[in-house]
Amino acid sequence: GAAARPEELDVMDADAVNLALLGLRLILGAVMLAHGINHIIGGGKIAGTGRWFESLGMKPGPLHAWLASLTEVFGGAMLVLGLFTPLACAAVIGVMLVALITNHLKNGFFIFRPGEGYEYVLTLTVVALCLAMLGGGEWSADHTLDLWDDLSGWTGLAIAAVAGGGGAALLLAVFWRPEPKPDAEHQRERDRREP
Repeated sequence: GAAARPEELDVMDADAVNLALLGLRLILGAVMLAHGINHIIGGGKIAGTGRWFESLGMKPGPLHAWLASLTEVFGGAMLVLGLFTPLACAAVIGVMLVALITNHLKNGFFIFRPGEGYEYVLTLTVVALCLAMLGGGEWSADHTLDLWDDLSGWTGLAIAAVAGGGGAALLLAVFWRPEPKPDAEHQRERDRREP
């Protein structure tokens, strides 16, 4: 049937909304926790993550490896708890915007393209923006601490957008120094000289 207007929501509908918000928080939080923990203890550990950040132009690499990893871990944990939900969403937004700009945007939309496109990081960014606006729901630490009304709606969206977007912009402005791409003439000259 047609969607109910907010004034028509009954208790069962409120429970459905709270369950949906809990599900969004849990999955987004788990994804961020998994990424952060993997950067720290998986594969090349923090040293390998640092080298990867350096290759993207985020220097010094180890600083950014720790910064991104801890942001993902703490932001993910806050989402799972529903604690200061707009700030947790800002953590997701900030990390995903940096990933979008430094790595994924140049590879096109689809994630399966070489170098991984931006569909995944864009989706996580938009989900975080929407969740910041909706708030953590009644089944959250924000609600238990009587913060939900103060941290949802336009206020939640503003907190997440300004803190996440502003943090990403500041980080990129101060630290992102990608290697310049050689122009076509220089590349042809280099190719002629190399055996």
